[in-house]
Amino acid sequence: MSLHVCILVFDAVEALDFAGPYEVFTTASRVQGRDHPGAPPLFDVACVARDLQPVQARAGLRILPERRFADSAPCDLLVVPGGVVDGAMACPQTLDWIARTAQQAQVTASVCTGAFLLAASGVLTTQAVTTHWEDVADLRSRFPALTVQEGPRWVDSGAVVTSAGISAGIDMCLYLVARLAGQALAERTARQMDYAWRATDAA
Repeated sequence: MSLHVCILVFDAVEALDFAGPYEVFTTASRVQGRDHPGAPPLFDVACVARDLQPVQARAGLRILPERRFADSAPCDLLVVPGGVVDGAMACPQTLDWIARTAQQAQVTASVCTGAFLLAASGVLTTQAVTTHWEDVADLRSRFPALTVQEGPRWVDSGAVVTSAGISAGIDMCLYLVARLAGQALAERTARQMDYAWRATDAA
């Protein structure tokens, strides 16, 4: 049975914040599939947005979401990327969808400034978290109940896992592959991606 991964996308999202996790989970499925031909993919990954209109990422890349909030299926793993999050934070539908989806998910994860969206939606309250080094002070100031850590590539607070900036989302998602499907698969996935992953870079 597949684990359903929903990756939020929104205007001004950082391209690698969503594309990195997408690559990790789809590559993990491909690697796992070599051992289990004909089986459903380990991770069923979809980009989800408020509607199905093209989304423009921060660098201008245009994304076609596969699902919209109104009809997205429940997910096992919710990934909330960062970027310029002001518009998404000001969107009640986006914050509501994050909150509702996180309640049903096994794990909710943020990349970079996606932590601001998790905090604004009430998913993060008093947990230990991290974000991009440039945004640590702002996250501490805006959400003082959080324990914001600077330095680790990712922080696992149980139901919520947060990562530092941009490429750290890849490290975190490899860790999530290990957590959900085993260390061996995570290492094989990193090898397939030709990515120098260090499994010890967590808080």
